[in-house]
Order: sequence, then C-alpha cells, then structure tokens
Amino acid sequence: MISLARITLRREWRRFVPAVFAVGFAGLLMIMQLALALGIFQTVSVTIDHSAADIWVGYPDTPSVDIARPMAAKNEVFIRGHPDVTAVEPFQWRGGDVRRADGSAATGVIIGLNTRDDGMMLARALTGEQRRLLDEPDTVLIDDSNADNLGAKLGGWLEINGKRAKVVGFTSGLGSIGGPNIVCSLETARMFDLSGNDEEVSFYLVKLRDPSRSEQVRAELSPTGPTRHYQAWTAHELSLRSQLYWMLETGLGLGLIFSGLLGLIIGVVITSQTLKAVINSSIREYATLRALGVSLRSLRSVVVEQAGWVGLTGAAITLAVGAALVQIGRSNHVLIVAPWWAHAGTALFVIVIALLSGLLALRVLTKAEPASLLR
Repeated sequence: MISLARITLRREWRRFVPAVFAVGFAGLLMIMQLALALGIFQTVSVTIDHSAADIWVGYPDTPSVDIARPMAAKNEVFIRGHPDVTAVEPFQWRGGDVRRADGSAATGVIIGLNTRDDGMMLARALTGEQRRLLDEPDTVLIDDSNADNLGAKLGGWLEINGKRAKVVGFTSGLGSIGGPNIVCSLETARMFDLSGNDEEVSFYLVKLRDPSRSEQVRAELSPTGPTRHYQAWTAHELSLRSQLYWMLETGLGLGLIFSGLLGLIIGVVITSQTLKAVINSSIREYATLRALGVSLRSLRSVVVEQAGWVGLTGAAITLAVGAALVQIGRSNHVLIVAPWWAHAGTALFVIVIALLSGLLALRVLTKAEPASLLR
C-alpha cells in the first residue's frame, strides 16, 4: 500500500499540484506573518538587546522601554550605593520632530547616550569611532533603514526640535516602528530636549560585578511601598516586558495571530477539498481494490500517506521561498526576523495541515464500494 501511494503521486502528480501549492502558500503566509511579527516586536527592545547593561532602572511600572517616563536624576546615588554595582550610566529617550532637508516633517526618537568607549548603551551596535564622532556637539547617527526616508546624507544636516544636527554616520540594525532612532550624545540630547530639564533621565543602565546575581540585585535595588520613585529590571526582563506589551496590549500581536490562524484554516480547507477531488476522480480504482480484497483501512493509509507527501513537498516550497523572501526583505530594510526555529516550526505546521486535510478527505472513501462498479 505504501508503494501504491508513491506510484499514484508519480503518475497522477498533476492532480496533487493544487494541494501542494495550497499548503505551501498557507505555510508561506504563516512564516512571513511570524517573521514580520518577530521583526516588529524585536525593534521595540532593540536598544536593550544591543546594550551591555545587566540591569535597567526606570520609572515604576513602565510597560515598555519606548514608553519611558522621566525620573529624578538624584536617584543615581541610591543605585551606586549597592556593593555589587560597578557602573551606572544615564540614558535619555525623547521624542523629536525631525525636519528633512526639503522642509517636510517626521517623528523620530532621540537616544542620548554616554559616548565613552566603555559605554553600555548600544555597546553591541556602535563602534568606538562612531562614539568619538558623537563627541562633537550637534552630531547624530541615523540608522541606514531610515536614511532614504529622512533624506539623510553623510555630512548633511537635519532639523530636530528646531535645532540643526549634522549627520556624521549611519548605524545598522536599529530600525524602529515608532519613528527613526536618532543616536547622539547626552549633551546633544539635552540640547534637543524641549523640556529643558537637566535633572531628569529616562533610564539608568547598571553594570554588575557578577552578572549571575542580576535577579537578586534587581530585587534589592527596587524600593518598595507606594512612594517608590524608580524600579529595576534585568535586561532580559525589560526586553520581554516591552515585547509582550506591544504583542498583547496594543492589539498588533493579536491581529497578526488572527491572520496566521486564518491562513491555517484556508490551507486546511483548500487542501482537503483538493484531496477529496483526487479521491473522487479515482473512486472506481479504489472500488476495484476493495473488490480484490483490499481493506478500507489499507486504502485510508494510502490517502494519509499521499497527504503526508503533499505536506513534505509543500514544506520544502515554504522553506525555500520563505528564506528567499526574508533575505529580500532584509536587503530592503524590512523589519523581518526568521530564526531557525521559526522555519522548522512552520514546516511542521505545513505537514500537520496536509495530514489534517487528508483525514478530512477520508470520508470520500466510503463511496469506494465494489457495488459501485456495476453502475
């Protein structure tokens, strides 16, 4: 019966092509939805993931790093007082009105950081040379994914909150869904800050003597009671907190999940109908096998195996086309991330879709009775 399934697929492959493309398209839709979702949500925490801090300290109950509320700079003395803390670094996160060279406006995010070579903020994204370029007043770095949108050129000028800023370089991998990230020194960020309050910061980045104690130190740093003025999170905790906020609280993640499930349902329905049509077209052959003594259970195994081969072929198409689309998207600065487990999980889902479709199509075999040959 196993060889019969493969022989049928080889000889009647044209009948199975629609089913292969149906599950392949459903899988492709799922992998692209997942890759876009991961890309979007990871950009929310990109400043955390590209930094070297063990602990982040900010305003109490901050839901996401990009929704930072200012806290008093005097809190730094309490953070530095912990015996496990070796370094504390302020970080400014402010919204900005950006004027392009042609005068049109855009909304950006101003990231003010410590420009020392041992600075923790964006330690994995900026080179030492880029940090030294930011030591010059009124200089900024723009992510290369936003350069064309802002009309930013190396050595060119932008207007940020009414102040002129010189573009001295470009970053990579710091794209954002909330507007272009504009990296500058703390001093330049204060110049762009319309509030004019130098006694407030967005976050403090903390380096520990022993990073393995980050959970314990985080608990010890966070004050308790209703009058607490700041809260501490580990870097992983704040990164996950920020992504979950955008995934579950904003509705964006639920919309992507719904569209992915819709693609799954469509794939199952289309594949099931296609397999039913294939079985119907061969119903006399199946009836002949029944007349020769082949059990209905054996015929069902043929259909299920055919569905499995359809799923494997569709999964191969999904992986090949999906990997190509991800590379094309990255080369065009699309916010898209597809790790190996996303590809593997999608391939498994495609095979499951095909098998479910095969099981749904088994009811058609009840028509394969030997008596039907006499009609």
